[in-house]
Amino acid sequence: MRSVNREDGPVKVTGAARYAADHHPEGLAYGYLITSTVARGTILGMDTAPAERAPGVIAVYTPFNPLRLHPYTQADTAELLPPLQDDRVCYYGQVIGLVVAETFEQARDAAALVTTRYDAERPRASFTAGLPNATPPSGGTPETDVLAPGVTSIDEALAASDVSITETYTTPAETHVAMEPHATVASWTGDRLTVHTASQGVRLPVERLTESLGIDAAQIHVINPYVGGGFGNKWGTWAHTPLTAAAARALGRPVKTVLTREQVFTVIGHRPITSQTVSLGAAADGTLVAVKNDGISSKSAANDFYESVADLSLALYGSANLHVSRKVVTMDVPATTIMRAPAESNGSFALESAMDELADALGMDPLDLRLKNDTPSHPVSGLPWSSKHLEECYRVGAERFGWSRRSPRPGTVTDGDWLVGLGMATATFGASRGEASIEVRLRDDGRAVVSGAAADLGTGQSTVFAILAAEVLGIPVDRVTPVLGDSATPPAAKAGGSGSTSANGPAVRLAAEAAKEAVVKLAAEHEKSPFRGEAVTYADGEVRGGGDAMPFGELLALLGVPEVEVTATSPRHPRREHAFRSFGAHFCEVRVNRWTGEPRVARWLCVVDAGTIVNVKTARSQIAGGVVMGIGQALLEDLRIEPDTGRFGNATMADYLVPVNTDIPPIDVEFLNYPDTVLSDLGARGIGELSIVGAAGAVANAVHNATGRRVRDLPITLDKLL
Repeated sequence: MRSVNREDGPVKVTGAARYAADHHPEGLAYGYLITSTVARGTILGMDTAPAERAPGVIAVYTPFNPLRLHPYTQADTAELLPPLQDDRVCYYGQVIGLVVAETFEQARDAAALVTTRYDAERPRASFTAGLPNATPPSGGTPETDVLAPGVTSIDEALAASDVSITETYTTPAETHVAMEPHATVASWTGDRLTVHTASQGVRLPVERLTESLGIDAAQIHVINPYVGGGFGNKWGTWAHTPLTAAAARALGRPVKTVLTREQVFTVIGHRPITSQTVSLGAAADGTLVAVKNDGISSKSAANDFYESVADLSLALYGSANLHVSRKVVTMDVPATTIMRAPAESNGSFALESAMDELADALGMDPLDLRLKNDTPSHPVSGLPWSSKHLEECYRVGAERFGWSRRSPRPGTVTDGDWLVGLGMATATFGASRGEASIEVRLRDDGRAVVSGAAADLGTGQSTVFAILAAEVLGIPVDRVTPVLGDSATPPAAKAGGSGSTSANGPAVRLAAEAAKEAVVKLAAEHEKSPFRGEAVTYADGEVRGGGDAMPFGELLALLGVPEVEVTATSPRHPRREHAFRSFGAHFCEVRVNRWTGEPRVARWLCVVDAGTIVNVKTARSQIAGGVVMGIGQALLEDLRIEPDTGRFGNATMADYLVPVNTDIPPIDVEFLNYPDTVLSDLGARGIGELSIVGAAGAVANAVHNATGRRVRDLPITLDKLL
């Protein structure tokens, strides 16, 4: 495994990296959003006259003076309808206007002068109140059953089990709070649009702007090489982007709209609230007989996204009888959307907590229960896993962490004022290989440029491009320049679903191999080539033939050819004969103060089976980052919705708690590094979302081991432990 510094590290730490909001085209005007102060109702009128008279104001757009946007026709994880096209309000904080002025401050101050009259209605803002009326999702599959021969229902299988447990687990709404707030800068040259916007894939806003603006995709150029975190909230194209582009077209000058941190909480989506009632049945030796999970997710009235939160129960542990149900509670709240490991992060908290509760009921070690029910094939499809070494993750982790020192009796290990507990859980996330195209250019200065419309959210994807191209071309990594985040480059895989490296990596290698072949052909056939007519080969950055060798850059310079350019496409994996997942095992120690109830995570180990690890340095950061978010999910994060108003009560960074350095212990990461050659020749599977899955469950299990208290409703706050 190689360990390489981030190729973009120097420009980021020196401030030279230009993010979306850092672009200032000539003649720039500034947009500022006006958002609703009711959660449900109709806008009766908006008095914009004071704002229009304010200094520097260029235009004020509202539903009564809208920018024309065409209806959305393609599915997205953002809202269903473009902004300002009607007078309905679906949630508190919805975009209902845009002020454009000469400066940001003038636009902001003018927006505060606009007054709005509503015909307000009582919002559906309580998930708990909506649970009795939860409905099957529109267009989804309400239930999935897998039953052994002769078994007529999952409840029959549970009743026949030697030991069974049934409990309900809940998770609150959460939000991404990526470091970079959302921003869009739009400028037109004739009928051509250039956009700088924060996105997890530059072709995503191209698709949305094509339909909303009524122009061809070839007229749109989206540029976004640097992204300050995303975690899912920069996958969808949110209201400010088409509004900004439409305003720039209407005004004939560039417009920039940057969301405030408070606006990001509502204009951009959040992770849904969930409830899961899990029933597990087992034989006396711990063999799972039945797994039942009735999952319910919140869903915003503004879009169709929800989490099929119970589905992980169909994929992780072997059982002859499985049942999952799916329901939603529709609420008048900001859009629900994808967030790191959607469904599986929340789903694993319930499943991994329930597995520990079943182990207690059986009088069995939780690790032994998981080892007992590890399965070589997918529990539903029966397809063999392409590559799975989860048992090794368990055993290596247990030995390295000191799991044998765990007391089976909760609340019996102390260290001064602290109750000490150990917990563990399984990490997993789906793997895939999507289609991806990459361009490689070999230049006459001896450098290579690798480009594709991918995104690096801080994951290290650009460094992966450089490493893989350098390996194939036989040149140092620092002679490879990766170019990401430009819609004019070939359609590489977007940053989502933990599929960037598994899709883009093989394409980079194919393109680099094709570039080698192209320069060999050029060397053998060009009339000025010293290798013409020879049997030409390529190795270690050199063209060789007839007993001579020359670096490819020198050859291109000699021939007067500035560069050789090729594009290659790696196809989507058909996924017909195998099932694909990444796996891992979490082990953690939690300490709970016996007097204050304060929980603290003291140490952490994650052992990972995710195929080939291209760059251990950035991969370790990805795993650690997922653990950090999992600790936040377990102990801190809770986006509070006021049931009477639908307002987020803690929609600021001062009030919405996320982990800081003092909340995080040393995180040890161990990679097994078994290439998954069924998925691709590269053998890499995704890791971006893997380590948040199971993390909250591991913390909850450690808290129970420390205190004897089982907390089934996240976050685990000290009031629940006193």
